[in-house]
Amino acid sequence: MTLLLNILGIIVVLGGLYLFSENKNKVDKKLIAKVLLAQFIIAFLLVKFPLGQQVVKVVSDFVTNVLNYGFEGVSFVFGSLADGSTGYIFAISVLANIVFIAALVAALYYLGVINFIVSLIGGAIQKVFGTSKVESFVAVANMFLGQTESPILVSKYLHAMTRSELLLVLVSGMGSMSATVLMGYVGMGIPMQYLLIAGALVPLSSIIVSKILIPETNKEATVKEVVMDRKGGHTNIMSAVSEGATNGMQMALGIGASLIAITGLVALINGALGIFGLSLQQILSYLFAPLAFLMGIDPQHVLTSGQLLGTKMVLNEFVAFGDLGKIIGSFDYRTGLVMAVSLAGFANIASIGICISGISIFAPERRSEIANIAFKGMIGGFIVSALSAMIVGLLLLF
Repeated sequence: MTLLLNILGIIVVLGGLYLFSENKNKVDKKLIAKVLLAQFIIAFLLVKFPLGQQVVKVVSDFVTNVLNYGFEGVSFVFGSLADGSTGYIFAISVLANIVFIAALVAALYYLGVINFIVSLIGGAIQKVFGTSKVESFVAVANMFLGQTESPILVSKYLHAMTRSELLLVLVSGMGSMSATVLMGYVGMGIPMQYLLIAGALVPLSSIIVSKILIPETNKEATVKEVVMDRKGGHTNIMSAVSEGATNGMQMALGIGASLIAITGLVALINGALGIFGLSLQQILSYLFAPLAFLMGIDPQHVLTSGQLLGTKMVLNEFVAFGDLGKIIGSFDYRTGLVMAVSLAGFANIASIGICISGISIFAPERRSEIANIAFKGMIGGFIVSALSAMIVGLLLLF
């Protein structure tokens, strides 16, 4: 029964995307089939193939160890507040390390490490599937970068992108995670291995979703050559690191401010709904339970999973991961991994404005067009994570 539900879920998701496609006749079904098959193969290698599982574990341990070095800086600044002796402080235990990670990512970006990986994998995707070079690079970049970070790689090409390419920028951005927040999620109790699997599945799921919603109808206009500017105006690595640290601080403050505001507003809403014996969490659990059901989630966890999915879209993924981290130990391996993958990504209502503002800076003349497809990009980004989770969930049944 679970197997059939999982298969049905994938069919429903793909069918729903096709139903809302801007040009059903132009959907390249051969491309979608090829990318979907490749996604199954990659997911199989990551979650079922012994060597692939070992690679994920080794990479997970390595990434975790590297990112943990940031706590040396946190301890230096905050002293005993950082060692847990005074109790768990979210702002220090989770948010403070974002500053180090943002600086590290900026350094790797300046040195060309991220750019090299993006060019290598993106070039392979472009050759195998025939997607344009610029959208292939952006899709791959979102394995490491966030919704407003990855477009920087190809900022000078945004003005020339087709509508289909622009949507892929939005979909992959909102369906992705930034490396700068990974340790934040880990600090909430989410295994790094789960997050790395989710990130690896972003590029191909993004291509599937975006190319169904807005198929490419003008291949002659797609960007043919892409040269990525890795230095971004910096004269040396310390300049890049400094800017990265500053951006990380702003991100940490922004996340902290959002969590304060959202947590307070949810409490306010729950206070009002309490008059009727309801809560926002209950409402979200019932609204999104059908999607959790189609993921093949165990019936006893369907409402809880629906609540997590709803929290991600309506509030944000940080709140959702925080809730998941508290209960992930009560889930079996499949349910925990499926839910972690489904929550990975920035696809929430607030991200619509963030993407419009962030990307329009590089192509102001296309602001209205970006705004026009931003909601579709958010829904597409949400489906990117859900589709990846369904594929992983299906494979784990064998």
